Amino acid sequence: MRLSYWSLLCVTVSVFAIAGAEDPYRFFNWNVTYGDIWPLGVRQRGILINGQFPGPDIHSVTNDNLIINVFNSLDEPFLLSWNGIQQRRNSFEDGVYGTTCPIPPGRNFTYILQVKDQIGSFYYFPSLKFHKAAGGFGGIRILSRPRIPVPFPDPAGDYTILIGDWYKSNHTELRARLDGGHKLPPPDGLLINGRGRGYALTVEQGKTYRLRISNVGLQNSLNFRIQGHKMKLVEVEGTHTLQTTYSSLDVHVGQSYSVLITADQPGQDYYIVVSTRFTNPVNTTTGILHYSNSAGPVSGPIPGGPTIQIDWSLNQARSIRTNLTASGPRPNPQGSYHYGMINTTRTIRLANSAGQVNGKQRYAVNSVSFVPADTPLKLADYFKIDGVFRVGSISYAPTGGGIYLDTSVMGADYRTFVEIVFENEEDIVQSWHVSGYYFWVVGMDGGQWTKASRGQYNLRDAISRCTVQVYPKSWTAIYIALDNVGMWNIRSEFWARQYLGQQFYLRVYTSSTSLRDEFPIPKNALTCGRASGRRTRPL
Repeated sequence: MRLSYWSLLCVTVSVFAIAGAEDPYRFFNWNVTYGDIWPLGVRQRGILINGQFPGPDIHSVTNDNLIINVFNSLDEPFLLSWNGIQQRRNSFEDGVYGTTCPIPPGRNFTYILQVKDQIGSFYYFPSLKFHKAAGGFGGIRILSRPRIPVPFPDPAGDYTILIGDWYKSNHTELRARLDGGHKLPPPDGLLINGRGRGYALTVEQGKTYRLRISNVGLQNSLNFRIQGHKMKLVEVEGTHTLQTTYSSLDVHVGQSYSVLITADQPGQDYYIVVSTRFTNPVNTTTGILHYSNSAGPVSGPIPGGPTIQIDWSLNQARSIRTNLTASGPRPNPQGSYHYGMINTTRTIRLANSAGQVNGKQRYAVNSVSFVPADTPLKLADYFKIDGVFRVGSISYAPTGGGIYLDTSVMGADYRTFVEIVFENEEDIVQSWHVSGYYFWVVGMDGGQWTKASRGQYNLRDAISRCTVQVYPKSWTAIYIALDNVGMWNIRSEFWARQYLGQQFYLRVYTSSTSLRDEFPIPKNALTCGRASGRRTRPL
């Protein structure tokens, strides 16, 4: 798609918006380039969006249509994905290689997204070629419509806080190491909004602020805290929570949280602290919470985080629950959907593993280490191109066998209600994301999952989210309503593990051709691989 089409598209959708025929439109025009960055004091080749690192925030309101024109000025293909944006009935726009052709160098593509029935805090990121280690990420916030009550007063300010681990090496060096069959070393440092040091947030005495905290890093779970201040949790990935107060918060890779902080301390400066969890040694970085009437700089030691034991983090995770009386994106309580009273139709057990294949490091799900096909799976499915993938190439339960390579796709029926159990026999925390869906985190515990484990499930007010952690030698169970037709990525948020195979695709299928079930392929969809040259729909 060329820029001339972008101009035509703007005119077309603007006419509809003015006529009141559709929900509001918000337009974004982004140029993706390389540029010099120094996040850890070393010059690196970073990925910038409109010259910014991190990239610009997306501000929107429930049901807005987001028209995001992305021009790829890099020297290699590029894709953006939208962590937590559901893409209702439209997995073509998910922005991962299993669903979307990359944007070639020197070309552009316009994502047409709708944040249908969504609120909350999310982020976007580049999904190809280990680009995530170079930048290209930014925050997404979806505000409630004016007539929908929010369960807390409007804050004096609303800020995106992107935290994550970072390497001093360029992403191309890291990618070459992975392609060579090697593991990555531990990250070199941590960033707060793109800075290893020097981030500052100014507040006014007595006012309350909303912080939207996302872990956009590559592998480390992180703990976030502010010296002398408490944090009231109010939202997790689109769900209003019970408003529990914490002194520090564990944010695992890929997760997003909203907290309220009140500037209720004496007017001076205070540490904002981010530190790694479950690592030895602990890596820490700091920023500054600056009071506008500050009488002096930070003082005292950097406040320490929680102990390295898993129990503290597990108990905090279990305490995060849904506020059943608060409205979500619609004017009805979040607890009006009684997920605990629905019978599941299938149990899917997913076990991660690590090992060698042909002398190279690989990671797997149920023994299958995913390898990308030569054609995006969704396009192959749409155009009925044989030989690209095989439904059933990954089992519904661990096999116990050795790791092998395949383009793994699991089949599932539309409108079923399933239980998924993530089983982690390894010694590190895992973090899993399910594209296109929210799910209820009904249980997590140490040891092996059995049917008897269901006796401890939370079937009343479990948190609904899209990314969840699994502790070492532990399991996490979720319930999920498969009400979104498409080809959806289930992946590790540890980006080296995802890159080397710890992911697969869930094909949620229906024979219906109704637009109520799935949108047709977008008019502007790029085609590639064996789908090259195929026609989508006429303009």
